[in-house]
Amino acid sequence: MQGEAAYLEMARTILDKGDFKADRTQTGTYSIFGYQMRFDLQKGFPLLTTKKVPFGLIKSELLWFLRGDSNIRYLLQHKNHIWDEWAFQRYVDSDVYTGPDMTDFGHRSQTDPEFNQVYKEQKKQFDERILNDDAFDQQFGDLGNIYGKQWRAWKTTKGDTIDQLQNVIDAIKTTPYSRRLIVSAWNPEDVPTMALPPCHTLFQFYVNDGKLSCQLYQRSGDVFLGVPFNIASYALLTCLIAKETGLAPGEFVHTFGDAHIYVNHVDQVREQLSRTILPAPTLWLNPDKQSIFDYDVADIKIENYKHHGAIHAPVAV
Repeated sequence: MQGEAAYLEMARTILDKGDFKADRTQTGTYSIFGYQMRFDLQKGFPLLTTKKVPFGLIKSELLWFLRGDSNIRYLLQHKNHIWDEWAFQRYVDSDVYTGPDMTDFGHRSQTDPEFNQVYKEQKKQFDERILNDDAFDQQFGDLGNIYGKQWRAWKTTKGDTIDQLQNVIDAIKTTPYSRRLIVSAWNPEDVPTMALPPCHTLFQFYVNDGKLSCQLYQRSGDVFLGVPFNIASYALLTCLIAKETGLAPGEFVHTFGDAHIYVNHVDQVREQLSRTILPAPTLWLNPDKQSIFDYDVADIKIENYKHHGAIHAPVAV
């Protein structure tokens, strides 16, 4: 089974066979360990159609990673709020914060409408300060050495940095049959200071028959909210690097450790499973751009994206 059908089958398997587990967020999940999906990128771009997935957020987040950035200001400038909660958490846990009690805001905002309004107001003020106050942004906008920093500037014990992504692109061009085309985001020394330790931890490229494939190992996957983003993001990354290296996109292979559905996402998943898969859209990349590091959001577009309506669910922080 391939493509979106494979994603829906994974969700169905978790609902039918997953074990209930307590988790860090205190929400609870249904979980399985060890699962793999495959997406043939020659058969369309794997942006899910059984619910609307906001591709604008996906491409701006990936471009943020490619910049080696770990500060949310760039995301906020592109109206992308998918990392806000983790930065906001650091702020409300600090001695600087003097506003209303935000203890356990992730859960309270879902169950208490009055608190939810206070939370939205506080987070809006936080976002505005990140955008407009340089000192505040430097103190609270950075999430630690997360994905982009590890991809582009891995710190060595000698004090140097390694641009893993550039090195892999160079290797694809010069030694395409290498078995070392690997980028890792899991740096054990940096994990304690990251706002969120990398869920998508390591990816490897594979060249064969003029095509570039990518396999991602994801230690932890929020199947309803996070995984659709991860699928599209790594498919986009594969297509971008394939274009730069003169190859065609091959497969995206998605391998999981703990794949889970949060207890408060079950109804939403069942609704999605009831929907019919629509034809996959296509990806347009600006033909004038050569390096993956030269793209802006306007250089990447999805065409012919037909989809069912959005299905909303709370984020577990």
